[in-house]
Amino acid sequence: MTSPDEVLRVLDAAAESYVLPMLDNGYVYLAASRMSLFWSPADWAIVFEIFGYSPRAGLPDLTVFTFGSRLHERDPREKYASEAAYQNYLTQHPHDDARLFFPVAEGDWQNKALDEHVAADASTLVLRDQSIHMPRAEVYSDLGITLSAPPDVCVFELCRYLASKHRDLVLATRAERRVSVPPELEQILVLEDWNHPDLAGSARPSENGCFLQLASVLATGDRSRYRPSEAPNTHWRNWPDGGTL
Repeated sequence: MTSPDEVLRVLDAAAESYVLPMLDNGYVYLAASRMSLFWSPADWAIVFEIFGYSPRAGLPDLTVFTFGSRLHERDPREKYASEAAYQNYLTQHPHDDARLFFPVAEGDWQNKALDEHVAADASTLVLRDQSIHMPRAEVYSDLGITLSAPPDVCVFELCRYLASKHRDLVLATRAERRVSVPPELEQILVLEDWNHPDLAGSARPSENGCFLQLASVLATGDRSRYRPSEAPNTHWRNWPDGGTL
């Protein structure tokens, strides 16, 4: 059986190697996040969904980070230039995988000359095959989103609007959430908000009260062991340095 210390060792190692999600990642403007826990008597997994915008990526994206005792459908050998490169991938990432999805389709909603901005004449965009109307400027302020370059709307600000109004569409589908989770594991807990360690400040999961409880849940399958006492902090407003590099 798994012990909480085993879970925390995996998560601490992920933090030390910079693969555990850092909510104030300087390259990503955070818009929405979610965490899911999966368990079986033999294995465990924890999944983070991070939706946001990196100017270097071009389009808003959703990254599904999976950490666990055993992972499902690892990258195939054919994806790597050599056997040595493939073995290095397995060695460097024995308990973690990240998969990228693009819920927002390309389109003329994005300013072609300045793709970090929304086109001034954009009226709709396509979000998971659904046509979404662009909001009026005052809607952003109503949601607590201050436009940084008015009257223009930045793509990251649009992402935060979408996360507020269409959260389930910007975050993962069931299949996306389980993309690296062994199929026999049961989903036992879903958190829309939690207390995340300040990884940029060198805090580790094993030093965070929330993650200590989550490790106990993952070790036992007993969701009642999660009894949060620390204030949740995963809203983008709590991580103002995200995306600023």
